[in-house]
Amino acid sequence: MSAVFRTVLIGLVIVLSGVSAAWAHPAPFSYLDVVFKDGGIEGTLVVHVIDVAHELGVPPEKVMESGFAEAQQKRIEEILAARLYLQGDRRLSFEWQGIELMREEQAIRLRYRIKDVNVGALTIDTNLFPYDQLHQTFINVYDEGQLRQQVIFNAETGAHTYYRGTTQGAIEVMKTFIPSGTHHILIGPDHILFLIGLLLLGGSWGALVRIVTAFTIGHSITLSLAALDIVTPPPSIIEPAIALSIVFVGADNLVRGDGRDLRAWVALVFGLVHGFGFANVLREFGLPREALGWSLFSFNFGVEIGQLMVVLLVSSLLAAIRRRDQLLGSRVAFAGSIVVIAAGTYWFVQRVFFPVGA
Repeated sequence: MSAVFRTVLIGLVIVLSGVSAAWAHPAPFSYLDVVFKDGGIEGTLVVHVIDVAHELGVPPEKVMESGFAEAQQKRIEEILAARLYLQGDRRLSFEWQGIELMREEQAIRLRYRIKDVNVGALTIDTNLFPYDQLHQTFINVYDEGQLRQQVIFNAETGAHTYYRGTTQGAIEVMKTFIPSGTHHILIGPDHILFLIGLLLLGGSWGALVRIVTAFTIGHSITLSLAALDIVTPPPSIIEPAIALSIVFVGADNLVRGDGRDLRAWVALVFGLVHGFGFANVLREFGLPREALGWSLFSFNFGVEIGQLMVVLLVSSLLAAIRRRDQLLGSRVAFAGSIVVIAAGTYWFVQRVFFPVGA
C-alpha cells in the first residue's frame, strides 16, 4: 500500500468518525410530560433527532434543517401517537399543538392537549421507538400543580396506572385492588388450607368469628408493615414459615384435648406470617404510592371477601356433616388434619430445598 493511499485512507476514517460522533445517539431517551389541567391533559413530548430520522428514513442533519420538521409534522405526530397509549375510560386521542426544534439538545419538542379527561385513573403504556431496544421514555405526571409520579418505560416495561387523589381515583383503586385481593386468596392453596385446618374441628359461630377476626388482625398488621417497607422479611423465610403454620394447625387438631381451644391465638400469630405473604403479592402487583391507603385497604378488603367465602362454604359443609353423623364428622376432621399436615410438609420441603428460581 503506497504512503499516499494510506494517508488518504486514514484521513477518510477520521472524517467519517467525526461525522459519526457529531450525530451519535448520546442519550437514547424521550421525555413525556403529562399534566392534568382544566379538565383535560396537556404536556410536551421531547424526542431525539436520531430517532425521528430513523423513523422518517432520512439523515439526522436533514431533520434539523429549517422547515423540514414542520413539513413532516403530521407524519411525525402519527408515528408517535400510535405508540403512545393513554387510557382513562377510553383510549385518549392527542391533539397536537405544535412542533419546535431544540438545536442544542438535537431534539424535537411537540406540544399536545387532550380535552375532557374527567377520570380517576390513567393507564400509560409506550414503546416509542421499537427499533432501539435500549431506548427509554421518561414520563412525569403532574396533578394539581405538583409532580405526582415518575415512570420509566423501556422495551420490557408493561402498562402502568396512575391513580388520582380524587373520589374517582379512590373508586378506581377499589375496582382494581378488591378483586385482586379476592383473587389472590382464592388461588392461594396454602392460605386456604390454613383456614380449612382452623375450621376442621368446628365450634360455635362465635368461636369461628373469633378465629377469622384474629387471622384478619394478624395479616392486616404485617401486610401494612411490609407494603410500607417498614418490615420486609424475604420470601425465602416467609414461604417456608407459611408451610410450617399449616403443619402446626393440622397437628394441633390431632393432639389438643377438649376445653383447650387455642385456634384464635394460632390464627393471630400465624396471620402475621401470612400477611407478609400477601404483601409479597401486593408488591409484585404494584402498589400505587399516590393512593397508598386506599390500595392497602382495598386489597385487604378483597382478601377478607375471599376468606369469608371459604369460611362460610367449609364451615357450613362441616356443620352439615356433623348434624347427619357426629362420628363421620370426627373422621372427616381427623382425615382432613392428616391431609393438612401432609400438604404443609410437602410445601415446606419444596420451599426450603427446591425453591422456585433456584
